[in-house]
This record gives sequence, structure tokens and C-alpha cells, in this order.
Amino acid sequence: MDTDNLFPLLEQAETLKLQSKHKEAIRFCQKILIMDLDCTEAYEEIGDNYISLGEYKKASLALAQATRRNPKSANTHYLTGFMHSAQQNWKESVGHLEKANELFPNHPEILRCLGWSVFNMGLKKKGICILERALAIAPEDSFILCDLGVCYMNQRNFPRALSLFNKTLQLDPENLKAKECARIAELFSSSEDMSVN
Repeated sequence: MDTDNLFPLLEQAETLKLQSKHKEAIRFCQKILIMDLDCTEAYEEIGDNYISLGEYKKASLALAQATRRNPKSANTHYLTGFMHSAQQNWKESVGHLEKANELFPNHPEILRCLGWSVFNMGLKKKGICILERALAIAPEDSFILCDLGVCYMNQRNFPRALSLFNKTLQLDPENLKAKECARIAELFSSSEDMSVN
């Protein structure tokens, strides 16, 4: 079936996902697959929703089907990389995210996840460089700001971390992660100042 005919149905599934109605979104995508068993986007949506539910085995099966149908889908590789990142399988995550970046270069969300996985795989400077590139493309993305702040905090660069968390809080004052991280960065920053004096 022509993907254009399925687009409104895929949009409805996306809306359900954004409303955190993940099981409903999955059922909706399964109906799409009854109409077109080769709809890569439906498998991607199913995988994405299972990731949100923390059901990684089911997500992996759906994303494997998407890969079989379209091995050059940047979104499939991004979602697979994100899924591995959520499970702290850093090497697998980096492999898929590098492929996603190759297929869809300089997308800030792909770069954010890639930078985070590269950093956690042990390549700290490279991970930070990738996250800085993501931030240059999307300077007001609170997820990038927070991830980069955590990396700088891990590297004991508390002033830079604090500035990133404070910027996040300017954009999103209710961001709990940024509030907690800013508090910790400030605490460490002031204790380092005291040890210098």
C-alpha cells in the first residue's frame, strides 16, 4: 500500500504516543500492519512505544522488522541505538547511532544520543565534542543541555555544568533533573572554591 495513504493513520499513532497512550498506539500500528505488512514506519512506531514502556525485547523485535524492510532508515537506527543506550549497551548503541548520523547527518537528537553513548563508552572528550556540536545546532534543547551538563559534571568542570543547568532552567523552570543537577554542581563548585582558598 502507498505510504501516503497510511500517513494519516501513522499521524494518529504518533498522537497517541505523545499522549503517553503507548499500548493504544501499538494496537493502532498493528492495524496499519494488517493493511500493509511492509510499513517500516509502523514497526518503528511499535518499537518506539515499547521503548517508552521499557519492554526492550519487544522493541528489539519490532525494530529488527523495520531494519529488514528498510536497512537505510535513519530513524530505525536511531531508535535501536537509543534502546541500547537505555540498557547501557554502549558499544551497540554507538554503532547504530553512528549509522543513523551517517544516513541523516547533523540531526541534533541523533547527535545528542550519540554523544551520550560515546561518553559513557569511555571516550569522554569525543562524547563531549559531539554533544557540543548538537548544542550548536539546537542551543535551546533542554535534553542536550542537561546531558552535556552531566558530562561536564562527571569531568569536574562544575562552572560549565552549572551554566548549562541554569540555561535549562531559564528555558524550563520546572525541569527537575536540571534543578537537582544544578544544586549538586553548585555544591561541588563552592566546595572546590573553598579548598583552593
